Amino acid sequence: MSFFAKEKNMLKCSLNSEHLLFIPWEENSLRVLSRKISKPELTDWALLPQGETASEITIEERKARITVGKISAEIKAGFYGSGLHISFYNQKGELLLAEKEFGSALQLDARFFNPRIGGDYKLKLSFESYENEKLYGMGQYQQPFLDIKGCNYELAQRNSQASVPFLLSNRGYGFLWHNPAIGTANFGKNLTEWTAESTKQMDYWITAGDTPAEIEERFSAVVGRAPMMPEYGMGYWQCKLRYWNQEQLLSVAREYKRRNIPIDVIICDYFHWPHMGDFRFDEEYFPDPDEMVKELKEMGIELMVSVWPQISLFSENYREMKEKGLIVQSDKGVNIAMQYVEDSVFYDATNPEARKYVWEKCKQNYYDKGIKAFWLDEAEPEFAGFDYENYRFYSGTDLQTGNIFPQNYSRGFYEGMTAEGQENVINLVRCAWTGSQRYGALVWSGDIHSNWPTLKDQICAGQSMAIAGIPWWTTDIGGFVMGDPSDPEFQELVVRWFQWGAFCPVMRMHGFRTPIEEIKRGDGGADGARYDVALGANGPMYARMDGSINCTSGGDNEIWSYGEDNYEIMKKYIELRENMRPYIRELMRQAHKNGSPVMRPMFYEFPNEKICWNLNLQYMFGPDLLVAPITEPKAGSREVYLPEGASWTDMRSGQEYAGGQSMKAQAPIDYMPVFIKNRTHPELVGTV
Repeated sequence: MSFFAKEKNMLKCSLNSEHLLFIPWEENSLRVLSRKISKPELTDWALLPQGETASEITIEERKARITVGKISAEIKAGFYGSGLHISFYNQKGELLLAEKEFGSALQLDARFFNPRIGGDYKLKLSFESYENEKLYGMGQYQQPFLDIKGCNYELAQRNSQASVPFLLSNRGYGFLWHNPAIGTANFGKNLTEWTAESTKQMDYWITAGDTPAEIEERFSAVVGRAPMMPEYGMGYWQCKLRYWNQEQLLSVAREYKRRNIPIDVIICDYFHWPHMGDFRFDEEYFPDPDEMVKELKEMGIELMVSVWPQISLFSENYREMKEKGLIVQSDKGVNIAMQYVEDSVFYDATNPEARKYVWEKCKQNYYDKGIKAFWLDEAEPEFAGFDYENYRFYSGTDLQTGNIFPQNYSRGFYEGMTAEGQENVINLVRCAWTGSQRYGALVWSGDIHSNWPTLKDQICAGQSMAIAGIPWWTTDIGGFVMGDPSDPEFQELVVRWFQWGAFCPVMRMHGFRTPIEEIKRGDGGADGARYDVALGANGPMYARMDGSINCTSGGDNEIWSYGEDNYEIMKKYIELRENMRPYIRELMRQAHKNGSPVMRPMFYEFPNEKICWNLNLQYMFGPDLLVAPITEPKAGSREVYLPEGASWTDMRSGQEYAGGQSMKAQAPIDYMPVFIKNRTHPELVGTV
C-alpha cells in the first residue's frame, strides 16, 4: 500500500480522507495544499499562475520527497493511521521548517481541520518553533517590533492594520499563508500556529534562499510586482483633512508655486461629494472641477481625489446598487455597515460587476476630467465593530474571504485605469493584502496618533510591509489625529517626522489639525437646527453649522503653518527629495523589475552581520543610504550602527567613517542622520 503518487511534476499524498498536494511553484519553491474528502482547488487569491517547474520526486513505502531547486519537502506516513508529517530542507540538507510532530498521549494533529456543523472547517496548522529563529514581515501592525518572533497576530484588516501574511526567516525560508480567511498567527516559543476561522482547505507557499534578497525576489515573482512608479509619485505630496472647496485647494497649490517649492501631488480628501457613494464632486463646493484640474496641471501638479467604498442610503446610486446585488450583505440585522455622517453600506469589491460599476462612475466624474490618481480610503473595509461573522461577500463569507477586500478594491481601479491605456498606475489605499502591490497600491499606515511612540511604530511598520512584498508605503507626516501647528512640542514632532518622510517611498503631508473649521451649507438647513462637533475614535463626525449636515475640516497643515524656522527646515527636505529623484527613480525601477524593497531592513543588505538582524530603528533606503530617524523629543543625537565592509559618509558634514562600529550621530533639529555607503552619491553631501 502506498500513500504517495507522482503526477507530472507534482507529488500527491492521501491518508485518512486527507488529500495533500505538493506543486513546484517557481524556482526553489513549493505550493502545499490539503483538503478533507475532496481534492484541493488551485485558488488564485494572490498566487499567479506558473509554468511547469521541474522537480525530483522519490517515493518509498511510507516516505516521499519532492525537491525543487534549493528546497525539498519530506513527507512521512505515521504508524497506526496517525497521519502525514511534513518537513522542509534546503539544498545543504539543513532543516528549514517542520510541522509539529504527532504522537504522544496528546494526539494533536499538525493540520487540524475542526469541522463546523453545516459549514466548512476551522483550520489550525502547527509548526515547530526554533530557538534563535528570527521572523520578519506580516504587513503593518502598530507595534515597535521588527523581529516578530514571540508575537501574536490577528489575521484581519483594520484601520491602521494591514494583514499581509508573508514572513521571512533568518533560517533561510519565506512562507506565505495563502488564505484570506479571518484568523490568527502565533509565533510562540513552543509553536508557530496559523489559524483560519472558516475555510475549505489549507494552502501555503514556501521558498528557500541563501539571502533575504533572493527570497524576496522569488516571492514577488509569484504574487506580482508593483508597476513602475510614475514620476509624480516620487516628489512631495500635500494633503490635509480637508480642502473642502475648490478655491481653498487651488490657493494652497498656488502658494506652493509662488514660494517656488516643488510639489507633485495635492489631494482632495473625503466629503467633497454630496453623499457617500455618489462618486462625484459636490457642485456647491466644487463648481468647476474641469477648470480646477486644468489649472493644477498647468502648474505641474497632479490632483488625487478621495473615494470611499461606502454607499449612503441617501446616495443617488444606492437603490440601483442594492437591486443589482453590488453591496456587502449583512447576515443578521439591518444592513447598515457603518454610521459616519450618514448610514451606509459597503460596495462589494470582491464582485467583478461591482468593481466595474464603481469604476465607471469614477471614470465619468473624475477620470474623464483628467484625474489620474485616486485615494482609496476605508479599504479594510471599516465595518462598525468589525463583526466579521455578520457579513457576506461575492467571494464568500467575511470569515472565509474578508482579507481579500483591500486587494480587490485596488484591483478594480487598476483594471479600469489600465483599460483606458494608462501606464504606471498609483493609487493611495488604506489597507492591503498579498498581491495588492501588482495593482498599483500605495499603502499608508492609517489614522494613527500624533505622538512620538506612534512615530517609532511606523518605522517598524514600513520595514515589515516591505518584507511582506508591499514596496510602496507611506504615513501621514505628523500623524493623523489632531495636533496644533502653533504648539512648539507638536512642531518638533512634525519636523522630525517630515525629515524621515523624505526617506519613505512616498513623501506625503497629511493630518487632522486643530482648530476645527466649521463647514456650513448654503441651504440654511431644513429646520434651522445647529449641530455640535462630535469626534469619533478616528476623527470628526459632525460640524456645528447652520444648514444641512456636512463634515468638518481641520486646521492648516502646509509647511508654512509651523513657524518660519520650521518652514525653512521642511523646505530644505523637500528640495533634498528633489535632489534624490534620480536615485529614487532607480529604487522604483528595482521594485518593479525585481520586487526589491525600497525601505530595506539592515539585514536585507547585510545578512552576514548578526547585529543587523536586531536593528529596528535604522534602515537602508535602497542599497546606498543608511537612514537613522529621530524618535525621541529634544534628542540632539542618536546611536547608529555602521555595517562593516563599507565606508560611510555623513550626508551633512561629509565626514567619513569606517564600517563595523557604533557611533553617536549628531542630530540638531534641522538634521536627521543619514550616511552614504562608499561615497556613492557625492552630489547629496552637504545638501542638508
